[in-house]
Amino acid sequence: MAEVAVNLAAVRQTIADAAVRSGRSPNAVRFVLVTKTVAPERVLEAIRAGANDLGENKVQEGRSKAQALCGEAVHWTMIGHLQSNKVKDALRFAEEVQSLDRLSLATALEKRLQYLGRGLDVLVQVNTSGEASKYGLRPEDVPAFLRELRAFDALRPKGFMTLATFTPDEVEVRRCFRLLRHIRDRAKAEAPQGGSLVDLSMGMSGDYAWAIEEGASIVRVGQAVFGPRPVPDSHYWPGAAGTA
Repeated sequence: MAEVAVNLAAVRQTIADAAVRSGRSPNAVRFVLVTKTVAPERVLEAIRAGANDLGENKVQEGRSKAQALCGEAVHWTMIGHLQSNKVKDALRFAEEVQSLDRLSLATALEKRLQYLGRGLDVLVQVNTSGEASKYGLRPEDVPAFLRELRAFDALRPKGFMTLATFTPDEVEVRRCFRLLRHIRDRAKAEAPQGGSLVDLSMGMSGDYAWAIEEGASIVRVGQAVFGPRPVPDSHYWPGAAGTA
C-alpha cells in the first residue's frame, strides 16, 4: 500500500478507537482531510484510498486544487479564516464554511448565496484558547451572535469550531475542547437554532484523539496523513504551528 493509504487507515483506526472510548460509534465522527500545501497528485492518492471530505485554509489554494480535481466526487470545506472580499471565490469550491466568526462575513456570505440561490452549512468559530492571535468569537459573545444569525436565511448554522491552544499540555488542550462542548450544549438549549447546533469541529493531527474523547463530531487532520508541511502552520493559522 502507498504511504498515504497506510496513513489514512491509521488515522481512521485512531478515530474509531477514540470514538469507542467516548461511548460512540466510529461513524459518529467525521474526518475532514486537510490538504493545505499538498499537491493535487498526492490529494488524488488519498481520494483513491477513500478520502472524499477535504478541507482547505486558503481560498486561492482551495479553488486551484478543486479545479485540478474537478472530476472527483469530493466535498470541499473552507476551514481557514475567510476574508469577506474572498467570499465569491470561496463559494466557487466550498460547500461548507467552518470559520464563521463575525457578522460582516455572514453579511458577505448571505449576499452572495442569495445571488446564487443556494444555502450553506456553517460552523461558528470560537476562540477557546483566549489567545489574541487566534480568530473566533469570545465564548461570552456566542449567544448574541447566534441571535443575530437569525436574519441570514441562506446560512445554516450546524455547530461550532475551535483550535485548542498549541501545547503538549493535555489538560489545557482538553480544557479548550470541553469549553466548546459546553458552549454547544448551552446553545442547543437556549439559541434560536438550538436543534441544529450539533457539530463540534475540534481536533487536528496532534490532538484529535483527545478531541474525540471530549465530544468532537468532526476532526480536521492533514499532517498525520501527508506528513510535515514545507511552510509553518502560522501561515494558515495565526499563532499556531504544526496543528492540522
